[in-house]
Amino acid sequence: MSLRHHPKAYGSVAVAIAFIAGIFVTLGFKDFYPDLERRYQQNRRNNKRTRKPTTSDSDMRRRSSLFWGPVQLEDREKKLELQLPPSAGVVEGIEGCIGNTPLVEIKSLSDATGRTILAKVEFLNGAGNSPKDRVALNMIQVAEEDGLLSPGRGDTIYEGTVGSTGISLAALARAKGYKAHICMPNDQSLEKSDLLHHLGATVERVPVAPITSPDHFVNLARRRAQEHTDSNEDSSRGFFANQFESHSNWQAHFKTTGPEIFYQTSGHVDAFVAGAGTGGTIAGVAKYLKEEAKLANLKIVLADPQGSGLYNKVRHGVMYSSTEKEGTRRRQQVDTIVEGIGINRITENFEAGRDLISDAVKVTDEQACKMARWLVENDGIFAGSSSSVNCVAAVVTALSLPEGSQIVTVLCDSGTRHLSKFWKQVAKMGLEDEPKPESLTELLGIKQDS
Repeated sequence: MSLRHHPKAYGSVAVAIAFIAGIFVTLGFKDFYPDLERRYQQNRRNNKRTRKPTTSDSDMRRRSSLFWGPVQLEDREKKLELQLPPSAGVVEGIEGCIGNTPLVEIKSLSDATGRTILAKVEFLNGAGNSPKDRVALNMIQVAEEDGLLSPGRGDTIYEGTVGSTGISLAALARAKGYKAHICMPNDQSLEKSDLLHHLGATVERVPVAPITSPDHFVNLARRRAQEHTDSNEDSSRGFFANQFESHSNWQAHFKTTGPEIFYQTSGHVDAFVAGAGTGGTIAGVAKYLKEEAKLANLKIVLADPQGSGLYNKVRHGVMYSSTEKEGTRRRQQVDTIVEGIGINRITENFEAGRDLISDAVKVTDEQACKMARWLVENDGIFAGSSSSVNCVAAVVTALSLPEGSQIVTVLCDSGTRHLSKFWKQVAKMGLEDEPKPESLTELLGIKQDS
């Protein structure tokens, strides 16, 4: 007798077939939709990195889209919920250690001002230990995409720098199959040029000269790169990184530093304070937070050392420093002990974010030295000169904002690169022997608004 004469048996077989088919459909779902599976797994990994799963999250993962309507592929690229890279585990190469730096509260500064002062610890970037790691990596990647650099061809990266960018480029150049040739002014700390040598870079320490001179360290690096490319010795090329004018600079901070700050603060930032050498950090972060993240009320504040003209450019629209007066200038570049920030011209990178800068704070060498010692005594932070300038400006900015405000600044590099110059000056001032001061505002000579 045929199966169709037994309705109950027929029904049981049908259910069994449907159940088995359901299993095969479920198991084979990722094979039928490989792009969906790839996106799902990527989002699943990212979610694990950025937040702890909730009960509702777990429940939703278990619910099949077969029971909840058609599959909806959501475009998450336009959202501001940053998916950070893993903070632990295996990464590929030294470039995998760049970015996702901690944002820490500097407790003594918060206590002294009644506002929360946070610092992005950029000296924990893993290649050259500064924010220039981000810039160097992005410049190399863009140059490779444009065919200006090719691994294994014998190419050399040329750059004019006061130190940090050159160190980052030298480290990454070796890692990615290139050579590095660094031109730097001879008034910079010896630690930087020594480190460059140990990283395998060719270093030219040249006399300080104005930017209009063909022997200015930046112009020299440009010329060396062109001479390399024009030579017919082999097929290798010279690439001039051009950190001051290349848009790859500010774009690196727009793509990484800005989003990280937004994520780490959950969008609660009342002011961002940073100095400017090339201007890439302040411009890139400002453009992300103000234009992309839409933090309309955010204040962008320039921290400027003595001798730099940017303070007056922001405040008064005129590029001028009192040290430019005839007979008063001691140095050709910027009349300050601070290295890495301060400049007397507008770069392409600074121009990219100049209209977004709300205010500027002038910081003296004396204030920077005193802040550096304060951070050691109170927070165990051994900061370099530009980091100290940023922290002074962050304090001044904090005192101009309502209580409860949150300010973010940058710890660019540690004091280990400033022993022979900046920290030697700290010692000369007797700051390491004096008793611990009780008031930060009195130490820095800052008048607090009543």
